[in-house]
Amino acid sequence: MDYGRGARPEILNRICSLNMQGLSGYGEDEISKASRKKILEECGLHEGMVFFLVGGTQTNAIAIDWLLRPAEGVIAADSGHINVHESGAIESDGHKVIPLGAKDGRLDADDLREYLSEFFADPTWPHMVVPGMVYISQPTELGTLYTLSQLKALRKVCDDFGLKLYIDGARLIYALGSPENNVTLQDLAALADAFYIGGTKCGTLFGEALVIPGPYTDRERTRLFSLIKRHGALLAKGWLTAAQFDVLIGEGLYKKIGKEAVALALKLKAEMQFLGLHPFIDSHTNQQFFILPNKAARQLARTVSFDTWGAPGPTHTRIRLVTDWATTPDTLNQLLATLHRLPL
Repeated sequence: MDYGRGARPEILNRICSLNMQGLSGYGEDEISKASRKKILEECGLHEGMVFFLVGGTQTNAIAIDWLLRPAEGVIAADSGHINVHESGAIESDGHKVIPLGAKDGRLDADDLREYLSEFFADPTWPHMVVPGMVYISQPTELGTLYTLSQLKALRKVCDDFGLKLYIDGARLIYALGSPENNVTLQDLAALADAFYIGGTKCGTLFGEALVIPGPYTDRERTRLFSLIKRHGALLAKGWLTAAQFDVLIGEGLYKKIGKEAVALALKLKAEMQFLGLHPFIDSHTNQQFFILPNKAARQLARTVSFDTWGAPGPTHTRIRLVTDWATTPDTLNQLLATLHRLPL
């Protein structure tokens, strides 16, 4: 898991340095204002809004609730996080998640266009939940990446049908750190109606930075501020999250974290393939998915924390192993030594 430890020491040090300063609440302090400015600059935005929230599910629920009108739903890959692992959080706000078949976790622009064309060709569509936006994540739930051309193709379909495009960035830092990635923060800011930069899985104690490219009026900002409050997500000590992103993004730490974690993940992938183990998804990010004999999976579970991906089969189990901001070459070598002792 990439959320099993606390935070980078640099981030903890910043929090400690601010601990007794006495700062304004609800993100109206100078630290929050400076951090927002740095994030917008890093995204190449002259205008826009940044809100600091606590967790990914919370951020998705707020962003989707803000972008959609009543009776509208959100299209997501059938394997997407909001469709599978958020316990109906989006539906609880009155917005249906509309699952669409995906390819290795990615929505395909042609499939999306075909679905929307058929939907709006039905004369009874006003009686249905209307697709109002598209949700994707970068990387996907399966560790795969959207290329820049794929994102542009999705944006074109959204524009043609009047839909919003929202990008979940819980593990965005690890996408940016992949050698296979050709998408930048600036690209996301140019293509998405909203996206977020994850911190919880990427070196902060907690927190996600929701970025909404501008321009926006003060009234629209206040509306979103009020919606965050309504969701119970307005942190009184907002500077705690902002200070963490001031280090993560403002000081460029996210670039180092992403590259280092992905390099270790790819080393793990190569070693597992050398041992004759087969990936069931070809991931180039910090999540690696492999198939193990059940006996080997049970033995590995005695000393290593990992996720099973779906129910175990009669003979084999699909597992996910994840490197993160706290993984070191030494800990990876310990894992590799354990793998070499498995009954494969």
